Amino acid sequence: MSGGGEGLADADPRPETEAGRAGSRLLDEALTETIRRTGASAGGFHLWDGPEHGLLALVVLCGVPAEVARPWHRISPTASTPVSDAVREDRLVWIGSQEDLAHDYPQAAVSLPYEFCLAAAPLTGRRGPHGALFLLWPAGHARTASLRERDHVSSAARGVARMLDRADGTPAVPEVPRVIPAAPPRAYGGRPPHAAADWAERLPEGALALDLEGRITFVDGTAEALLGRASGHLLGTWPWQSLPWLDAPLVEDRYRAAVLSREPVEFTALRPPDIPLGFQLYPDSSGISVRITRPARHEEGTRSGPPAGAAVPQTGRVHQLLHLAAAMTETVTVRDVVEVVAHQVLPAFGADALVLSAADAGRLRITGHHGYDPATVERLDGLPLDTGLTPAGQVLADGIPAFFRDRGAMARAHPDAPHLSGKQAWAFLPLTISGRPVGCCILSYERPHTFTADERAVLTSLAGLIAQALDRARLHDAAHDLAHGLQQALLPHSLPALPGLEAAARYLPAGHGMDIGGDFYDVIALDDTTVAAVIGDVQGHNVAAAALMGQVRTAIRAAAGAPPGAVLARTGRLLAGLDTDLLVSCLYAHIDLTSRCATLAAAGHPPPLVHAPGSRPHRVELDPWPLLGVSVDTPCPVTRLELEPGTLLTFYTDGLVEKPTAAGVDAERGTDDLAAVLADHDGADLDDLIEALLRDTGAAAGHRDDIALLLLRL
Repeated sequence: MSGGGEGLADADPRPETEAGRAGSRLLDEALTETIRRTGASAGGFHLWDGPEHGLLALVVLCGVPAEVARPWHRISPTASTPVSDAVREDRLVWIGSQEDLAHDYPQAAVSLPYEFCLAAAPLTGRRGPHGALFLLWPAGHARTASLRERDHVSSAARGVARMLDRADGTPAVPEVPRVIPAAPPRAYGGRPPHAAADWAERLPEGALALDLEGRITFVDGTAEALLGRASGHLLGTWPWQSLPWLDAPLVEDRYRAAVLSREPVEFTALRPPDIPLGFQLYPDSSGISVRITRPARHEEGTRSGPPAGAAVPQTGRVHQLLHLAAAMTETVTVRDVVEVVAHQVLPAFGADALVLSAADAGRLRITGHHGYDPATVERLDGLPLDTGLTPAGQVLADGIPAFFRDRGAMARAHPDAPHLSGKQAWAFLPLTISGRPVGCCILSYERPHTFTADERAVLTSLAGLIAQALDRARLHDAAHDLAHGLQQALLPHSLPALPGLEAAARYLPAGHGMDIGGDFYDVIALDDTTVAAVIGDVQGHNVAAAALMGQVRTAIRAAAGAPPGAVLARTGRLLAGLDTDLLVSCLYAHIDLTSRCATLAAAGHPPPLVHAPGSRPHRVELDPWPLLGVSVDTPCPVTRLELEPGTLLTFYTDGLVEKPTAAGVDAERGTDDLAAVLADHDGADLDDLIEALLRDTGAAAGHRDDIALLLLRL
C-alpha cells in the first residue's frame, strides 16, 4: 500500500464541525464493528482529502500504530497500490500473502516486507467513491479469501458508503490518522493484578510489555536487571529510545513484523559491553509481550547466537532491499543492470550465477550473464517465449516465480533442464511490467538451496524492480543506438583523398543526453586541385538539432564552389525559409591546392588556428558576420590567406575550447590551450594529433557540449 504517498506533503486538515465529529464517531464505530465481524486484526478508512479529490487520506486506523502506517497516510489515486486500485477500478482487491504483494505491488512490498493478508474495498456512494476500506489479517490466514469473507468485506464497505451518503457532515481529515483501540481491556475476573506481577517476578526471565505503538507499559525486576535500567527510565518510552543499544534496524524491523503479522518473532541483541540478550515477542490485538533471556554461552569467552532452535532473522532485510532498489534506479544501460544484479543481488542471496534475458520478437535473448560458461549461454540464448525446455516459458506465461531446491525438483518438472548446466538449485523470476513480459532473471546455486518463504517474497519483489530497470535500460540502449546511427549517417563516412592534402576529423557527442547533436564537418572535393572545408554547430543536442544539421550540410554541399560569402548567404536564406528557431554557426573555407591560397568566411563561428612550419600556431582574424538564421542585409565578408607548404589548418567547434569558470565559460583560455598542444606536437600524424588535442585539452575526459574537430595539412 505504500509508494503512492511518499514525498507528498500532508494537506491542511479541513475544519471539523459538530456534524463532522459525529461522522467521525460513526466511522470509528463502523471500523471496530467491521474488524470484529471479519476477524481482521487491523484496518482503516481512506477518504478523499478535500473536494478537489487530490489524494486519498488515511482518516482512522485500528490495530496498527500510526507510525507503521505512515506510508499510507496520503496515497495518490493513480499510484499502484491496493487502496488506489480498489477506488479507481471499483472492485475488491485481495492480497493473500507477502509473495502476492511482492508480485502485484513490488514498491509496496519494499516498505512492508512482512507476512499478512490484505483486502481493500471501495466505499462507493451515490455520487461515486468516498474512499476505501482496508483490512489486515495476520500471517497464517488462508491465502485465498472465502466467498463468505468477500461478502463480509464488500457488505461492510457498502454499509459505510451508505452511512457517508446520509451523513450531515463529512468526517474531518486529520494531519495524522486517529488510532482507536483494537480490543477492550482484558477482564481478569476480579483477580488482583499484583498476583500476575508476583508470578512474573518469580521467573528467571525478564518480562516486558509493549502497546501497539511500541511503548513500554510493564517491566518486571528481572527485566530491569537484564536491561540495566530502572523501570522509571523505561515505562512510557520506546525500547530503542531509552536503550540506545537497541536503536538498530533489526529491532524496529522485528517489532513491525510482530505488529503486522501477529506472529511471534525473536532476535538477539548485544547489551554493552558484551552481554547477549535474547528477545521473544508475542503479539496480539492489544499489545506485545516480550520475554527476555540471557542465552547460555557455548564456550567461555565467545558470544552466543540466538537461542537453540531459533530461526536467525534476516538482519536488515528492509534496508538491504531498499539499498538494492536504490542501486537499480541508478542503472542506465543493460550492462549496468547486469552489473548490479551480478555484484550486489547474487551475494545478498548467496547465489553463484545468473542469466538475464529479455523478450524480443517471440524469443528470450540473453542480455547478460554471470557464472555460466559460453557454451551454456549459447544453448539458452534464443529460446522461444513458450519454451518447455526450462521453466522460463512457464513463469513468463503465468507471471509466477518458480523455485527449485535441487536437481531432482527441477527434473520432475523439466527433465532436460538440469543437463543444461552443472547448477544444483534455481530461482526463475519473471520480469513483467503491467502484465507485459519483459524477460526472465535466473539465479542459480552450485549446491542445493532451500528457498524460505521470506526469501521467495524478497526475490519476487526484487524481480519487479529488475524488470523496470531492464525495460528502462533497453529503451535507453535502443535510443542510444538509434542516435548513434543517425549521427553517423549525417556525418561524412570518409574524407576525400586529394594530392597535396592530408585530412582527419573527429566527432564527440555531448557528455550527457542522447549522444547526438548538431556539430558537423565536411570536406568537399570541387575538382582535382580545389577543395572546400566546412565546420558548423547547430544549437541543441537532440534529434531536431541533428536533423537541421543534415539539412544545412546538404545546402552547403549544393552551394559549394561559389565564393565562400555567397555559400553562407544562400544557406542562411534557406535556413530562414525552414521556419526554425535554431541558429547555426558555420565556417567555410575554399582552398586552392595549386596556389596554396585559402578564402574563408564565418557566420558566428570560432576562427581557425593556422600553424605554419617553424612558427607558433595563431588564430586567423576574421571579420564577424551573424549566425545563420539571423536576417541581415550586409554581404558576408571573406578573409584571404596565403599558405606555406606544410601549413596545418585546425577547424573546431566551441565545445572543444569553452572552459567552465566561476564567471561562466572562457573560450580564450581554451583556444590558447589548443594552440599550445599544436605547438608541442608539430609535424605529428594527424590522427595522433587529434588524440593528443582531445587528451591534453581535457575534452576526452569530460565535456558538456558536443565537439567537431577537422584538421587539414597542405
